[in-house]
Amino acid sequence: MEILPKPASNKGPAHMFAGEVWFDVIARGEEPSQLRVNMVRFAPGAHTAWHSHANGQTLHVTDGRGLVQARGGEIIELRPGDTIYTPPGEEHWHGAAPDHFMSHLAMWEALGDGQEGPETAWGDHVTEAEYPKGQ
Repeated sequence: MEILPKPASNKGPAHMFAGEVWFDVIARGEEPSQLRVNMVRFAPGAHTAWHSHANGQTLHVTDGRGLVQARGGEIIELRPGDTIYTPPGEEHWHGAAPDHFMSHLAMWEALGDGQEGPETAWGDHVTEAEYPKGQ
């Protein structure tokens, strides 16, 4: 058994996020594990760009109110305790509602042996027309 040191919080990079986003790495997927886990904190209105994960992603909301949308799907409101699974390759975005903070655990698997390509494929930012205002 080992207690791992807590790394410093990281600011979400502008090419991946709109608004103020901070994340803490909890699990890095070091061999033999492929599991990666981040605690992500979004300021009101902050959200990811469109993206997809080679091995899918699970989000578990821990605090606040958030939004998630798959490309072409409806926007879904998230509250504490909600868990969302996005299958491999499905483009989506997620983040805080316009007037609330939101925190979630983001869980996904690193690329395994024989898998090629990006673990996470980042796309365009969500447009003002796509992100709802004042929900």
